[in-house]
Amino acid sequence: MNETTHLQNRDQSRRKYIFVCGLQRSGTSVLGRNIARLENCTGFKNTGVLMDEGRFLQDVYPFDGQFGEAGRFGFDPRAHRTETSELLTPENIASLRTSWHARWDASKSICVEKTPGNLLITRFLQAAFPDSYFVVIWRHPVPVSISTQRWKVWLHCHQLFDEDRKYLKHMYALRYEDYVENPAKYHEEIAAFIGTRVPDPPTQDTFRYVAQWRNPRGVRVPEGAMENLTSVHNQKYFSCWSDLLNTSLFKPYYRYIAAKYEPEFAKYGYSLTKGFGLKEACFQRAARTSPVVGNLYSLMADACAFVVRLATRSKGYIKRQIKARLPEPVKMRIKCLLWKSVS
Repeated sequence: MNETTHLQNRDQSRRKYIFVCGLQRSGTSVLGRNIARLENCTGFKNTGVLMDEGRFLQDVYPFDGQFGEAGRFGFDPRAHRTETSELLTPENIASLRTSWHARWDASKSICVEKTPGNLLITRFLQAAFPDSYFVVIWRHPVPVSISTQRWKVWLHCHQLFDEDRKYLKHMYALRYEDYVENPAKYHEEIAAFIGTRVPDPPTQDTFRYVAQWRNPRGVRVPEGAMENLTSVHNQKYFSCWSDLLNTSLFKPYYRYIAAKYEPEFAKYGYSLTKGFGLKEACFQRAARTSPVVGNLYSLMADACAFVVRLATRSKGYIKRQIKARLPEPVKMRIKCLLWKSVS
């Protein structure tokens, strides 16, 4: 080991590493940025990668997106890594540290990294970064799972984490719903947990853009001030789920799903039925649904979802083909007409 490497390793050993964990759509992005705003903390920013996530800034381990979409990755065994991983070689650990330290502010001693898939690699990260602290956030399964209809993923990933958390030396957990209600309280608690403090709000602030999925421009966020949260998004998903349970043509299927997974979600303090207008008699009938009928419901739902996805993709393909073949003057004329219609 040369003198430069020795000095770098000694310098890094004085740091703490904060890993923000949680399934996609659980609020990890806002939470991670807010933790990085605490005193003496540094997070990734202006990296050019989606959500400034560390998974895109290293080449040591494959990340969750390579194991399937958000509704599937948790079931790939490669997504779950522990301290026994064959990837934990001295060379890989040094490479991972170098990749991330190149993006962290060297003047700060508390380094923050946020990637949803961290939920399944906490023990791996703790082995690579011994002075690791894990901040884990979970959210009601309806907002997290309703878009993918992969209810088992929420349960499977959290069950894996439940096994892993016993091995973690420093872990702090919170619920998205509680964080939304009182973010200042949790900022104070997290600051104490990692050994820092919440800074005074800036009198003036600047802003930057963070690259987002399906948002070419990105989301505008403040540099110094804590970001506000709202329960509006949760309520939107809850209203949708209530409609699916009570008025949808496929309500027998959704009631079957709710009854099937209710006992498992109840262990985490969540419910798929309470507060959604579902009558107890309807729930009890759904709970008595036979496995054969339940599987038939699931097959029908999967078939309908496939048709919808196929139609959406086909529509997008047709639009792209038409756009590619239109002469530029025609394109400009259409843009002008659209602009006038909304102005």
